Amino acid sequence: MRAMLIANPKATSTSRRVRDLLFRAFSGDLDLEFAETAHRGHAVELAREAAAGKYDVVLALGGDGTVNETVNGLLAAGPSADVPALAVLPIGSTNVFARALGLPAEPIGATRLVLDALRAGRHRWIGLGMADDRYFTFCAGLGLDAEVIRVVERRRDTGRRPDPTLYVRVALREFFTRTDRVHPALTLERPGHPPVTGLFLSFVANTAPWTYLGRHPVDPFPRAHFSRGLDVFAMRSMAVRPVLAALAGMLLPGDRPVRGRDVVNVHDASRLTLRADRPIAFHLDGDYLGERTEVQFRSVPRAIRIVI
Repeated sequence: MRAMLIANPKATSTSRRVRDLLFRAFSGDLDLEFAETAHRGHAVELAREAAAGKYDVVLALGGDGTVNETVNGLLAAGPSADVPALAVLPIGSTNVFARALGLPAEPIGATRLVLDALRAGRHRWIGLGMADDRYFTFCAGLGLDAEVIRVVERRRDTGRRPDPTLYVRVALREFFTRTDRVHPALTLERPGHPPVTGLFLSFVANTAPWTYLGRHPVDPFPRAHFSRGLDVFAMRSMAVRPVLAALAGMLLPGDRPVRGRDVVNVHDASRLTLRADRPIAFHLDGDYLGERTEVQFRSVPRAIRIVI
């Protein structure tokens, strides 16, 4: 079985020793080629080459950003049974996608499960989301969460480790001093439904949870799932009280979505559009992608095979 291992050498907590151990672990079962990313977007190029070369499996060793790039490279020509299966070996700071799949959040435990699945010929088809022409595995966002990711990425570029406390501190600073909490910019549009105006931020989910705070899931849309369409959480107010109430709801266990007078929920949507009356920060799977005034989203059922 031909396989390519795509590794991000800059992923948080990664090391040459860990990568070498994982390469040896898979080499006994696979005809394995090792490919290390050298720049942003490189995993897209490598995965596209693997798909064109008719590899059987691509293993993505890195964080959610590496996985997202690998998925987009594999699906450059669209979903197909001929596309190599994807195996995820998490070695980033949060690893939301891997944990949503039920994998351990560290590479050694994930390696054991992936090896067992490879030996048993076991895989799982999952649906993905698309934002314009780019796939996402678990979440996209416009507004405050993307603004936070933008700042954290700048800190990472200076060598700062993106631990949960950094995200919390940046989120508090952005909320109280930077983000516009007075003038809502977003409108949500869905076929067959009236537009929802006056939104300050919006998350679009392909699965649950939205993210993790350390080991604790943060989940505004617990009914979201890889086998369904897209879920949306949005806020009509950025006042302190409704935002705190929404955050409390996200941290509570259970399968009920966050609700409230200032909350907008959408479940299992096949298509939707978010428009903004000014450029607004945008991210996919935790990677900041600049500012947008419009993003079109759609659900892509059974888009890719996951070794699990």
